[in-house]
Amino acid sequence: MDVDAYVAAHNADWRRLEALINKGRGLTGVEVDELVELYQRTATHLSVVRSSSPDPELVARLSSLVARGRAAVAGANAPLWRDVSRFATVSFPAAAYRMKWWWLGNAVLGNLLALVLAIWVARNPEVQASIATPHQIRELVENDFANYYTEHSASSFAFQVWVNNAWVSAIALIFGILLGIPTIYVLLQNQLNLGITAGLMFAHGKGDVFFGLILPHGLLELTAVYLAVGAGLKLGWTVVDPGRRSRGQALAEEGRAAVSIALGLIAVLFVSGLIEGFVTGWVHTTWLRIGIGVVAEVVFLAYVIVLGRRAVKQGETGDAELRPDLAPVSG
Repeated sequence: MDVDAYVAAHNADWRRLEALINKGRGLTGVEVDELVELYQRTATHLSVVRSSSPDPELVARLSSLVARGRAAVAGANAPLWRDVSRFATVSFPAAAYRMKWWWLGNAVLGNLLALVLAIWVARNPEVQASIATPHQIRELVENDFANYYTEHSASSFAFQVWVNNAWVSAIALIFGILLGIPTIYVLLQNQLNLGITAGLMFAHGKGDVFFGLILPHGLLELTAVYLAVGAGLKLGWTVVDPGRRSRGQALAEEGRAAVSIALGLIAVLFVSGLIEGFVTGWVHTTWLRIGIGVVAEVVFLAYVIVLGRRAVKQGETGDAELRPDLAPVSG
């Protein structure tokens, strides 16, 4: 698309819309109708520019104009329930789906690291001795690991786990802007703890206990952590390579998408916390415990894939920026 020709063709409409917005409450009935028509038309122009020729300056100008036009037309904010519904069905799944290769990639690499570490620990008694004394290891594998899930009441334990996991995920995500270095540290620390514990449990014949207690909540919990890490790494990479956008614009857009991830993970980690608090240590049938965790994981992945893919196809990115209404067009 020829941007200069497009601007020349529609600039008069944009200037007229801006003039009507600036006039404020002094609009006549005819001018109000004109304002609504020009707002819808400009919203469509913005959609065309974004999809055909994402010129940063033109997109920024039209985005500001459409946002002001919406405020002038709507007058009041949309109901809270509508914002929450849109976030749950569009913004969060779109952001998660768009970043799928980031968090799936670090999930694969992170679990490979944990697996290699677990095998190394399990097969080397000298490594085990460097980690803790034989008495401490025996207490861990025979008592402490299982008792951890039942030593507090289910409700207080679920809340404690939720807060801790949300905090860890927030650190991984927010501090990704520091070139992703703190985010990588969070991932490494998480996988080292997982691998060392698994290695010690398997070395003492407690592998079934390990998986029986980790899988119910760990599938969803670790997925949430990997998603936070993926979003943090994406944010850090944007600092290095903003692509065709200016660095400021790219960081603003990816930062808003990261906020969508952060808010969505509060709910996801709340569910995993409930499973860890009320299922992991208290449901004594192993297949049922694991089955609950598998169902929760499958539901979450289906939610991201189905709703996220649909939203991304419609042009959503998870960016929390105000999205305009579009006027119907022909052709």
